[in-house]
Amino acid sequence: MGWTSSDVVRKMKVVLRKLGYRKIKIGHAGTLDPLATGLLLICIGKATKQAETLQAEEKEYLTTVKLGATTPSFDLEHPIDETFPYEHITCEAVEAALQSMQGEQLQIPPVYSAKMIEGKRAYEYARQGEEVEMRRALINIYEMKLEAFELPHVTIRIRCSKGTYIRSIARDLGLRLESGGHLTALRRTRSGGFRVEDAYSIEEAGEQLLGEQWAQMQATFTGKRSDSGRISEALRR
Repeated sequence: MGWTSSDVVRKMKVVLRKLGYRKIKIGHAGTLDPLATGLLLICIGKATKQAETLQAEEKEYLTTVKLGATTPSFDLEHPIDETFPYEHITCEAVEAALQSMQGEQLQIPPVYSAKMIEGKRAYEYARQGEEVEMRRALINIYEMKLEAFELPHVTIRIRCSKGTYIRSIARDLGLRLESGGHLTALRRTRSGGFRVEDAYSIEEAGEQLLGEQWAQMQATFTGKRSDSGRISEALRR
């Protein structure tokens, strides 16, 4: 939580340099938003050639949606801009809406996203107050299962294709229920054959690879901010 995917890559680059690998390639296979948690695939060395293939595989998420309210970004990055009634929504209505939203479809991405529009990221236009038309993207929602129903919150498990914006699913769910909706939590639990329960945390990876040097690295990062500032903040926590 609070780290960009690039923050994680930079952190692992430092770990590898400490091990003597100064020119080795490293990257990730599928971006996670800073407000999301869970599985991020890190590719190192020759494995970076597999990044595109890995990124194209099916994803699974566990997400919590708050009904009755919307935000400009469809998540908690921005404050609530409008509220709607939600008391009429039943568990059966949510399940029916989720069923109707499955399958191959054209999805409208959030305007606060990294989608490219005429050479600029969509969020750059949004932050400048400019209106842009978001191009619909072909996605596939393989399955959506209601895990918890505690109005105004619902928790959903989603299996979907590459390029799916879970924030847009939250928005669309609110609309189908004649209300509003935005994400309050998002966790990637699976990417292809990789599962979050089998993954290493950054701390576990650092301890296993560097041993006592890991504690020294933490102290170094605490005193220096990354480009986004999130690495040192996370280590202080």
